[in-house]
Amino acid sequence: MSKKVITLCYRKIIDAGNTGYWDKLVHEDSFAEFKMQAQFYNQEQQFTTFAEILLNVPEAEKLHFLVSAAITGYLRQLNGIIPDILDNLGRRFLTFENFKFELINSDINDPEKHKVAVNFFSKPLIWHDTIDNLLLVSQFKENNEEEIFTNLFQLQPFVSIHSIKNID
Repeated sequence: MSKKVITLCYRKIIDAGNTGYWDKLVHEDSFAEFKMQAQFYNQEQQFTTFAEILLNVPEAEKLHFLVSAAITGYLRQLNGIIPDILDNLGRRFLTFENFKFELINSDINDPEKHKVAVNFFSKPLIWHDTIDNLLLVSQFKENNEEEIFTNLFQLQPFVSIHSIKNID
Protein backbone atom coordinates (compact mmCIF):
# COMPACT_ATOMS: atom_id res chain seq x y z
CA MET A 1 0.00 0.00 0.00
CA SER A 2 1.41 3.39 -0.95
CA LYS A 3 1.83 6.18 1.56
CA LYS A 4 1.44 9.89 1.02
CA VAL A 5 4.38 11.97 2.23
CA ILE A 6 3.50 15.63 2.61
CA THR A 7 5.29 18.84 3.46
CA LEU A 8 3.29 21.61 5.08
CA CYS A 9 3.83 25.34 4.82
CA TYR A 10 2.85 27.73 7.58
CA ARG A 11 2.87 31.42 6.62
CA LYS A 12 3.32 33.52 9.76
CA ILE A 13 2.47 37.17 9.15
CA ILE A 14 4.13 39.66 11.50
CA ASP A 15 3.23 43.33 11.72
CA ALA A 16 2.97 46.05 14.36
CA GLY A 17 -0.23 44.49 15.72
CA ASN A 18 1.40 41.25 16.84
CA THR A 19 1.50 41.02 20.62
CA GLY A 20 3.86 38.09 21.20
CA TYR A 21 7.34 38.87 22.50
CA TRP A 22 9.08 36.84 19.77
CA ASP A 23 6.92 38.45 17.07
CA LYS A 24 7.72 41.95 18.34
CA LEU A 25 11.46 41.26 18.26
CA VAL A 26 11.25 39.93 14.70
CA HIS A 27 9.19 42.98 13.69
CA GLU A 28 11.57 45.50 15.28
CA ASP A 29 14.79 43.93 14.05
CA SER A 30 13.55 43.26 10.51
CA PHE A 31 12.35 46.89 10.30
CA ALA A 32 15.73 48.21 11.46
CA GLU A 33 17.50 45.95 8.95
CA PHE A 34 15.12 47.02 6.17
CA LYS A 35 15.86 50.69 6.84
CA MET A 36 19.59 50.01 6.74
CA GLN A 37 19.57 47.77 3.63
CA ALA A 38 17.10 49.99 1.71
CA GLN A 39 19.64 52.83 1.78
CA PHE A 40 21.75 51.04 -0.83
CA TYR A 41 18.82 50.86 -3.26
CA ASN A 42 17.54 54.34 -2.43
CA GLN A 43 20.72 56.42 -2.25
CA GLU A 44 19.02 59.57 -3.50
CA GLN A 45 16.22 59.08 -0.95
CA GLN A 46 13.51 59.32 -3.60
CA PHE A 47 11.35 56.54 -2.17
CA THR A 48 9.98 55.75 1.26
CA THR A 49 8.12 52.46 0.75
CA PHE A 50 9.32 48.98 -0.09
CA ALA A 51 6.86 48.90 -3.01
CA GLU A 52 8.29 52.11 -4.51
CA ILE A 53 11.85 50.85 -4.18
CA LEU A 54 10.92 47.50 -5.71
CA LEU A 55 9.07 49.14 -8.60
CA ASN A 56 11.91 51.50 -9.46
CA VAL A 57 15.01 49.46 -8.63
CA PRO A 58 14.83 45.90 -10.04
CA GLU A 59 17.79 44.69 -7.94
CA ALA A 60 15.83 45.58 -4.79
CA GLU A 61 14.23 42.13 -4.94
CA LYS A 62 17.34 41.09 -2.97
CA LEU A 63 15.96 42.97 0.07
CA HIS A 64 13.93 39.90 1.06
CA PHE A 65 17.13 37.90 1.48
CA LEU A 66 19.20 40.74 2.92
CA VAL A 67 16.66 41.59 5.62
CA SER A 68 16.21 37.91 6.54
CA ALA A 69 19.68 37.96 8.13
CA ALA A 70 18.24 40.04 10.98
CA ILE A 71 15.87 37.27 12.05
CA THR A 72 17.90 34.08 11.71
CA GLY A 73 18.88 34.18 15.40
CA TYR A 74 15.21 34.31 16.36
CA LEU A 75 14.48 31.33 14.14
CA ARG A 76 17.21 29.36 15.92
CA GLN A 77 15.44 30.10 19.23
CA LEU A 78 12.48 28.05 17.98
CA ASN A 79 14.68 24.90 18.09
CA GLY A 80 13.21 23.62 14.82
CA ILE A 81 9.58 23.78 16.02
CA ILE A 82 7.07 25.74 13.94
CA PRO A 83 5.33 28.27 16.21
CA ASP A 84 1.56 28.60 16.66
CA ILE A 85 0.60 25.20 15.19
CA LEU A 86 -0.78 22.82 17.81
CA ASP A 87 -2.07 19.26 17.64
CA ASN A 88 -5.43 18.32 19.16
CA LEU A 89 -3.71 17.87 22.55
CA GLY A 90 -2.43 21.44 22.51
CA ARG A 91 1.22 20.57 21.83
CA ARG A 92 3.59 22.04 19.28
CA PHE A 93 4.70 19.14 17.15
CA LEU A 94 5.50 20.37 13.66
CA THR A 95 9.23 20.59 12.90
CA PHE A 96 10.98 22.61 10.20
CA GLU A 97 14.35 22.85 8.54
CA ASN A 98 13.62 25.42 5.85
CA PHE A 99 11.99 28.82 5.82
CA LYS A 100 11.53 31.72 3.44
CA PHE A 101 11.41 35.31 4.66
CA GLU A 102 9.35 37.83 2.75
CA LEU A 103 8.89 41.56 3.03
CA ILE A 104 5.21 42.29 2.42
CA ASN A 105 5.19 46.03 3.03
CA SER A 106 7.32 48.65 4.71
CA ASP A 107 7.94 52.36 4.93
CA ILE A 108 11.31 53.62 6.11
CA ASN A 109 9.55 56.41 8.03
CA ASP A 110 6.81 54.35 9.72
CA PRO A 111 7.38 51.08 11.59
CA GLU A 112 3.58 50.67 11.85
CA LYS A 113 3.52 49.95 8.10
CA HIS A 114 6.23 47.28 8.30
CA LYS A 115 4.81 43.83 7.57
CA VAL A 116 6.71 40.61 6.93
CA ALA A 117 6.00 36.92 6.49
CA VAL A 118 8.02 33.91 7.55
CA ASN A 119 7.05 30.82 5.56
CA PHE A 120 7.98 27.69 7.52
CA PHE A 121 8.28 24.42 5.58
CA SER A 122 7.78 21.29 7.68
CA LYS A 123 9.94 18.24 7.61
CA PRO A 124 8.26 15.42 5.63
CA LEU A 125 5.20 13.84 7.24
CA ILE A 126 3.26 10.70 6.44
CA TRP A 127 -0.41 11.53 5.94
CA HIS A 128 -2.23 8.49 7.32
CA ASP A 129 -5.84 9.61 7.27
CA THR A 130 -8.32 12.47 7.43
CA ILE A 131 -10.78 12.22 10.32
CA ASP A 132 -13.56 14.80 10.09
CA ASN A 133 -11.58 18.06 9.75
CA LEU A 134 -8.36 16.65 11.26
CA LEU A 135 -5.26 15.20 9.63
CA LEU A 136 -3.57 12.17 11.17
CA VAL A 137 0.16 12.44 10.46
CA SER A 138 3.48 11.08 11.67
CA GLN A 139 7.09 12.01 11.12
CA PHE A 140 8.43 10.41 7.95
CA LYS A 141 11.17 7.85 8.60
CA GLU A 142 12.96 5.65 6.08
CA ASN A 143 12.80 2.53 8.25
CA ASN A 144 9.56 0.67 8.94
CA GLU A 145 8.85 0.48 12.64
CA GLU A 146 6.00 -1.55 14.05
CA GLU A 147 4.71 1.27 16.23
CA ILE A 148 4.28 4.77 14.81
CA PHE A 149 3.68 7.85 16.96
CA THR A 150 1.12 10.16 15.39
CA ASN A 151 -0.31 13.63 15.73
CA LEU A 152 -3.86 14.64 14.99
CA PHE A 153 -4.38 18.29 14.06
CA GLN A 154 -6.71 20.64 12.27
CA LEU A 155 -5.52 22.60 9.26
CA GLN A 156 -5.60 26.23 10.31
CA PRO A 157 -5.58 29.48 8.38
CA PHE A 158 -2.20 30.09 6.76
CA VAL A 159 -1.32 26.37 6.82
CA SER A 160 -1.39 24.41 3.58
CA ILE A 161 -0.04 21.25 2.06
CA HIS A 162 3.02 22.49 0.20
CA SER A 163 3.95 19.22 -1.50
CA ILE A 164 2.74 15.66 -1.72
CA LYS A 165 4.48 12.49 -2.88
CA ASN A 166 3.29 8.89 -3.14
CA ILE A 167 5.80 6.28 -1.98
CA ASP A 168 5.57 2.50 -1.88
